[in-house]
Amino acid sequence: MLRWLPAPLLIVLGFPLLLITLLISFALLMLGALLKLLTPSARGRTWLARYWLGAFVGNGSWWGLNRLVFLLLHGPRRDIVIEGELDLDPGKTWLLVCNHQSYADIPLLVDIFGRRLPFTRFFLKQELLWMPVIGMACVALDMPFVKRHSRAAVAANPALRQQDLLVTRKACEKYRSIPVTMVNFLEGTRFTPAKRDAKGSPYRNLLKPKAAGLSFALNAMGEQFAGIVDVTLCYAPSRYGTLGGFLCGDQRNIKARARVLPVPMDLVGGDYQDDPVFRERFQDWVNALWERKDEELTRLKAEALQTRAT
Repeated sequence: MLRWLPAPLLIVLGFPLLLITLLISFALLMLGALLKLLTPSARGRTWLARYWLGAFVGNGSWWGLNRLVFLLLHGPRRDIVIEGELDLDPGKTWLLVCNHQSYADIPLLVDIFGRRLPFTRFFLKQELLWMPVIGMACVALDMPFVKRHSRAAVAANPALRQQDLLVTRKACEKYRSIPVTMVNFLEGTRFTPAKRDAKGSPYRNLLKPKAAGLSFALNAMGEQFAGIVDVTLCYAPSRYGTLGGFLCGDQRNIKARARVLPVPMDLVGGDYQDDPVFRERFQDWVNALWERKDEELTRLKAEALQTRAT
């Protein structure tokens, strides 16, 4: 391993190596997407989506090559604890909920759960469909694209309120035969103290969670989820994760905690937008998750500072 090298040199080495792994995986992804497009059999397309695009490319080449780069540059990470790990099944569909601190969060989650869970998917804004490379990759992976309507448009045409949900449910029907991990960053953006203060967050280490997006995910796919994987990431001893810090070696000291929760079926199918009683009940459930996560982050940061002092 090369972690003895100066941090700037690790970044210089790490970025192109990770870029190469991304390009190799993208080429394999496009090959699988082309084969899926040319395959007339529905069973064949399902096999390609599940085993080629998801297992071979996502949790195979991309995960494996990234893992080799991390081990080469930094060695094995410490302090990754997965509670109830035996309950995780890569053959089932899961909802993963996580705090958001860095651009490195996604590759880190893929690295931690690469062989424990099926490859990650996201609910994406429709605008990303037209982005070069990213849009093509997301289409190849059958990620659901969601078109958000303005409040004025919904007020003029209330039927638009359910349009996203119906379109997304249809897009997610293919996941009944393809196990996936749907990822939801409830904060909606990366945490910084400035954002926390500007948004009036009641938490020390987190932004306010956006419960509406989680309710949307549960309404669209609630019955398909085997459970909720609740993940807490702490970039310690660094205060806040950065991509540069991740590449130069801070990722060796990342503390990750995860637990498996049952899907709250009493919160699946409710009307978050128009039912104030349901909305309050759903927000109470989400706030309880966030209060526990905030306390855990405080404890993990204190432990990291204590370890660093000694």
